[in-house]
Amino acid sequence: MAIAYAAGVTRLRRQRRHWPPLRTAWFLLGCGMLAAVTGTRIDAYGQLMFSVLMFQQLALMMVIAPLLALGSPGTLLLRATPRHGAGRAVLRVAVSGLRSRAARFALHPALVIPLMLLCFFGLYVGGAADALLQVDAGHILMEAAFLLVGLLITVPLVSSDPLPRRPSYPGRLLDIFLEMQVHAAFGLVMLFSSAPFVRHFATSAPAEWRVDPVHDQGVAGVLAWTFGELPLVTMLVVTLARWQRRDRSRAGAQQRRADQETEAYNAYLAQLRQRDLRGDGDPEA
Repeated sequence: MAIAYAAGVTRLRRQRRHWPPLRTAWFLLGCGMLAAVTGTRIDAYGQLMFSVLMFQQLALMMVIAPLLALGSPGTLLLRATPRHGAGRAVLRVAVSGLRSRAARFALHPALVIPLMLLCFFGLYVGGAADALLQVDAGHILMEAAFLLVGLLITVPLVSSDPLPRRPSYPGRLLDIFLEMQVHAAFGLVMLFSSAPFVRHFATSAPAEWRVDPVHDQGVAGVLAWTFGELPLVTMLVVTLARWQRRDRSRAGAQQRRADQETEAYNAYLAQLRQRDLRGDGDPEA
């Protein structure tokens, strides 16, 4: 992903077209963190300890996904892809997908809470994690699902890309608030539980590590409550700032239009006054 993104930025620069460096920094940072979370020893520990797996999940959903979205890869794709040859086919697929009903459905605000509940309570309390963690492919599938769900949740909140639907600012604030409640509820359930929910982690760690699965599950709950909340608080602040900036921009535009209308009306009155003065000075008037 990093190579493809860098190639797109390079193409725009060769065409002397501007691309914000901050977007590039966000996206490449997200790619670097993705490699670190899934391609280092962290990934191996994530198959042995619940707390490490929870750290992976939260990093993929709440940190890496927003960083990738802030890089605006969709906009870069539309701007940098050639309009001929294979590039033309790529653009057709991208635009068709953007306008599809599936895309509108996937980004619908009503899906946020079901997805969050599925990723936390359905996966761990419901027992799906036990079945998936028995094989390496299941662990990889979980990581891919965490990243995908994170993108579906955060893209409507922070992305500047063209989207088939974009929720209102009050709707975004409601989504963020509800997500925070899911994190808090799941964290409390994990923290105060007296028995492990995921049986896989009861025996996965080596005996010499002396890992208490209940305590480790409590650590996972604390991570869900704290580490999972911090990115949401950041999104909340950013959403409020963008909302205020949009209102200021609209208010400024309305004021400029009002000033223009006032100036035009004053000019019209001045023309009428001049006509009246000319009429008063004319003997035949």
